[in-house]
Amino acid sequence: MRMAEVRVPLAAVDLDGSLRIPAGARAIVVFAHGSGSGRHSPRNRQVAEFLTTAGLATFLVDLLTREEEVIDLETAELRFDIGLLAERLGGVTDWLASDPATAALSIGYFGASTGAAAALIAAADRLPTVRAIVSRGGRPDLAMSVLPNIRQPTLLIVGGADEVVIDLNRRALAALGGIKRLVIVPGATHLFEEPGALEQVGVEASEWFRQYLAEPS
Repeated sequence: MRMAEVRVPLAAVDLDGSLRIPAGARAIVVFAHGSGSGRHSPRNRQVAEFLTTAGLATFLVDLLTREEEVIDLETAELRFDIGLLAERLGGVTDWLASDPATAALSIGYFGASTGAAAALIAAADRLPTVRAIVSRGGRPDLAMSVLPNIRQPTLLIVGGADEVVIDLNRRALAALGGIKRLVIVPGATHLFEEPGALEQVGVEASEWFRQYLAEPS
């Protein structure tokens, strides 16, 4: 296992990320956080553990700088700036595709909350670089205009007790192009804090990425 804290240089900012590459990995999953969350999110780190156990590399990256996170904690505005998040996620993707340590790996996205919308927008512009997408408790409805253009296999995972988000995801599912699936985790709320809920997310995401990302096209 190769583990490293890295800094991704983009045009306007540098972004911090945590990179993990298991031996023999053929694919990497980039985590797009949302709603005030970052690379230290215990929920996303738990899902990342499932993915690395399944042989997938992971990259948890902060799409906001430390200074922007301080501002966002007060205003909650930047976490809903989907265009900004998508632009930076795209820059991170381009960096991974060109860096010698990761250039040979297929790329997928795991998006949570508003990060799911950013992932879908970035993916729409990066066929075939981005090959699969998973959303956990996501807001794909915030990317509704690009959903018909999505051709990557897309898995939407929602908690069974998160009724409003279930409805939003069902609308997004109908608009999505390509292979798509909606999984509802019984009894789970928006943050999947119930016993076993995140474990089911990890299993579903691992299977999806292994099927559509780690296997040859």
